[in-house]
Amino acid sequence: MLIGFLIASLFVCLPASAQESGGQKSPVDVKGIMFGHIGDGYEWDITTVGKTRISIPLPIIVHSSTTGWHAFLYSTLEANGGTYEGFSIAPAGSKYEGKIVEHDAAGQEVRPWDISITKVTLALLINSVLLLVIILSTARWYRKHPVGTTSPGGFVGLMEMFIMMINDDVIKPAAGPNYRKFAPYLQTAFFFIFINNLMGLIPFFPGGANVTGNIAITMVLALCTFVLVNLFGTKHYWKDIFWPDVPWWLKVPVPMMPFIEFFGIFTKPFALMIRLFANMLSGHMAMVVLTCLIFIGASMGPAFTGAFTIVSVAFNIFLNLLELLVAFIQAYVFTMLSAVFIGLAQEGTKAKVAK
Repeated sequence: MLIGFLIASLFVCLPASAQESGGQKSPVDVKGIMFGHIGDGYEWDITTVGKTRISIPLPIIVHSSTTGWHAFLYSTLEANGGTYEGFSIAPAGSKYEGKIVEHDAAGQEVRPWDISITKVTLALLINSVLLLVIILSTARWYRKHPVGTTSPGGFVGLMEMFIMMINDDVIKPAAGPNYRKFAPYLQTAFFFIFINNLMGLIPFFPGGANVTGNIAITMVLALCTFVLVNLFGTKHYWKDIFWPDVPWWLKVPVPMMPFIEFFGIFTKPFALMIRLFANMLSGHMAMVVLTCLIFIGASMGPAFTGAFTIVSVAFNIFLNLLELLVAFIQAYVFTMLSAVFIGLAQEGTKAKVAK
C-alpha cells in the first residue's frame, strides 16, 4: 500500500517537470487520467479509436424535491450542452465535483436523491452475476456427481481447493465451535472480494473498474461483519466489554477500560474497511501512473520515449503480478480477520451437535 502511494505521489508531478524542461506544455494530465480511472462516473470509457471516443453512457436516475423523478442517459446530458431538465454535472472545485446537481432559487448547487447506475454500480452487478455463475455451475457439478463417485478436475477442482482452504484453514479454526453458522457469509465475502479484485486488474471492459477500491463498497462489507459479530455475540463477549477482567480501579469510578473496549467495537470494522480500500486503491493508482510514463516520455522528446516505455512496461508487468497476489491476499485477510472477530465474540459457546 505504501509503495503504491509513493509511486503515485512521485509521478503525478512529472507533467509539470516535462513542461519546465522542454519549454512546451505537456499534453499528459497524469492526475486527471489517474482519478478518472479510479473514480466513479456516469459513463464507462471503453477506448479511443483515432479521434472517436467509445464509451457506454449509463442511466441517471434522480429525484428532485421540486420536480420529482427524472431518468435519462448520460449521453442525453452531453447532447444538451451539459444541462438537461435542470440537472448538470458539478464542475471542478465544487464540493459536489463530478456529481449530478441542480440549482435552487438562489442559484446554489443542490444534490438530488441520486440512485443512478454508475460505473462502479454496473461493475458490481456484472461481477456479482459472474460470481453467481461460477458458484452455481460448481454446485451443479456436485449435484450431478454424488460424493465418492468421481473426483472433480479442472475449474471445479480449483474451486473446491479454494473453498476447502478457506473453510479448513480460516473459518474452522478462527470462527469458533459453531463456525458452520458463519461459513456461508465468510465464503461469500472471500469470493466476492477476490472476484472484484481480479476483475479490477483486467484492463478492458467489463474489467478495470475499481470496485474494491471504492470506500462505499468496503464500508458495506465491514458493516456486514460488524452486524454478525455483535448480533451473535455471547454474554461472555458483552461482559468482557462492559465489565472486563481488569483491576476494579480501571472500571470505577471512571469506566476507562469499558469505554476502551466499547470503542473497540467500532474500530475493528473501521480497520477492515480502510485496509481493503487503501490497498486496492493504491495498487490501481500505481499501475495507471506507471502506464502514463510512456506518454510522458513521448512528450519530453524521442530520447526519453524508449527508456520510459521500457521502464513503464517492466514495472507494469511486475505490478500486475504483484497485484494478482494482492488480490488474493486482501480477500484472504478480510475473511480471516472477520472470522477472528466473530470467533472472539463466540467465546464461551459450545459446539452444537447436528441431529
